[in-house]
Amino acid sequence: MGRRSGGLIGLWAEQQRAAQRQREEREAALARQRREAERQQRAYERDVSRMQREQKAAYRRHRDADALRRTREIDERVAVLEGLLAAGCRAPAFRVESLRRSEEVEPFAPGALAQPVPMPDQRRYSGRDARARFERDWYAAQAAEARRLESLAAYRREYDAWAAARTAEIREHNRGVAGTGAALAGGDAETVVDYFSAVLFASAGWPDGFPREVSAAYDRGGRGLVLDWDLPGYEVVPETKGVKYLPSTDQEKEVARPVTQRRALYRSVLAQSVLLAVRELFAADGFGALESVALNGYVDGVDPATGLASRVCVASVVVSRRDFDRLNLELVAAVDCLTGALAGRLSGKPDERAAVAPFRTPDQVGGDVVVQGDGEEPDLLAMDPIAFEGLVAELFRARGLQAVTTRRSNDGGVDVDALDPDPISGGSIVVQVKRYRNTVPPSAVRDLYGTVQGAGANKGVLVTTSKFGPGSYTFADGKPLTLISGTELVDLLRRHGLRGRLGDGRPEEAPAPAAASAAADASGDFNTLGMVWRGSVALDVCALVCAGGRVLGDEWFVFYNNPATPDGSVAFAPAAFGDRAAVRVGFDALPARADRVVLVAAVDPEVNPDADLRGFMEAGIRLRDASGGELDRLVVSDGRPGETALVLGSFRRRAGGDWDFVVGGKGYAGGLGELVGDFGVEVG
Repeated sequence: MGRRSGGLIGLWAEQQRAAQRQREEREAALARQRREAERQQRAYERDVSRMQREQKAAYRRHRDADALRRTREIDERVAVLEGLLAAGCRAPAFRVESLRRSEEVEPFAPGALAQPVPMPDQRRYSGRDARARFERDWYAAQAAEARRLESLAAYRREYDAWAAARTAEIREHNRGVAGTGAALAGGDAETVVDYFSAVLFASAGWPDGFPREVSAAYDRGGRGLVLDWDLPGYEVVPETKGVKYLPSTDQEKEVARPVTQRRALYRSVLAQSVLLAVRELFAADGFGALESVALNGYVDGVDPATGLASRVCVASVVVSRRDFDRLNLELVAAVDCLTGALAGRLSGKPDERAAVAPFRTPDQVGGDVVVQGDGEEPDLLAMDPIAFEGLVAELFRARGLQAVTTRRSNDGGVDVDALDPDPISGGSIVVQVKRYRNTVPPSAVRDLYGTVQGAGANKGVLVTTSKFGPGSYTFADGKPLTLISGTELVDLLRRHGLRGRLGDGRPEEAPAPAAASAAADASGDFNTLGMVWRGSVALDVCALVCAGGRVLGDEWFVFYNNPATPDGSVAFAPAAFGDRAAVRVGFDALPARADRVVLVAAVDPEVNPDADLRGFMEAGIRLRDASGGELDRLVVSDGRPGETALVLGSFRRRAGGDWDFVVGGKGYAGGLGELVGDFGVEVG
């Protein structure tokens, strides 16, 4: 029979067993915690791995889609070139009748003046002095009705005078159109050349970027038009066949178009262009002015033998109307048609500028050769000042306005007086012209505004051969002023059948921006600042390159009328998905004297004239690398009621050369003009 232990020894043993059980329970709990932590860690790692795979897959899909988009754009350009002739033949032919204007003028619309003043109803008056109040209101209504009828009659007289003048102008124009038809039928050489040159310029069959220059003469005896017509260069055919994304190197690779394919397509484009030009001429001849067309196609470029610019004839054909009418141009093979059916000449290697001999040139006709188009237009910069003012007045007349040049003295700062006869939106316009080579200073814009106010005019227009700085645009914002730069002037002249160029006809561009931009592109050494915000207000996002608190110069203010700095280190960029605006910055390419890039936003007064920044919320800047990957997201201040412009923040260069971001927040009630004025931009 065993003996049960007792006393102190038994109590101690029981305590030891209890302690052991507690230790085992603690160790088991710790083990469970470790296993749970390991399970959570493994689950976290699986989630991270899955997210990374999904991000990589999404990134690859984005890059693949971008490569596919670029390939499609190239394919679309090639499709346009391949179908050039067929598409042009489907377009309606030009007719001189299309120049006629309808004699219908805008109907008389008096608006509120047409509504009689309501007369008071005596039945609605009650009380002690009801009759007196009714009589007072009745006499007031009668007086108001009399004033309405007087104003209506005056407005009608103004409208009738305007409508009569407008109708007379339209009829005079239409008589001129009828005279053009008669001159064409009679074989007037000058009219024939002008008309058929306009036909080629007006054609919608030419893709953007195709040259439009013609030298022509008319053989009245043989009713033949002889012309030299500019053709596109070899670069019109894309050198690239497509774009592929290579995930192994995270780069896009351009797939070169086979040289033989590119050369064949270029010859086809030249042949199509010649045939289409001949088709446009014959199709537009409703007067029997053309029995034949001799067309020589030229390309511009650099002669590799001399290194000098030269023109080479790469195609030539003489076509009679009878032979041309037998063709179905929509189905022909252009090269075979030109060189076979029409016995024309086409360079075998136009990409190498191998020339062909023209059959007949305009100077062999014997009459005057008329040159029209891009290359032989008058140089606006070298034009006589009086002739330049006359050209501007002619442009306004071509737009349907009445315009005359002023006398050279006592003109009150007005070079051209113009009048828009529209009774609703028209009025008097004062025009100043500045034949400058350098940027027009803001003081000239301020002076024009003073002239407009002093003359009581409805609007002022400043036309220049150069350009305007941001201070000028900012001062003109919201005022009845229009600024027309040199490039805009040339475009307006061409759109209205007038001629003019700036210097050699090419825009003057400093090589530095292109070089800096190309270097940044090649090295990938730039960042994109994508702007995001919530709210429906339309905003202009701008950037200023500064030293301290002052902009380096007006040209270092990047905004809608100045999309890049002179060196290209800061420029607007296409916004990535989710961004509402974007600015590209090459921080290492900025001038050494620049120590900050300031980003600002302002309400667009044209889209939201009465808005402020109270709806500008949850704003931020997505800092992206050259490949578009997001590096960081920077939070900026929200807008406040009453403010229309806001400093978002600035990137500042530190002593070691690094850049960091400092949040802004200062708001302005006076809009972008007041804001940039604080940074030294002259706004008047």
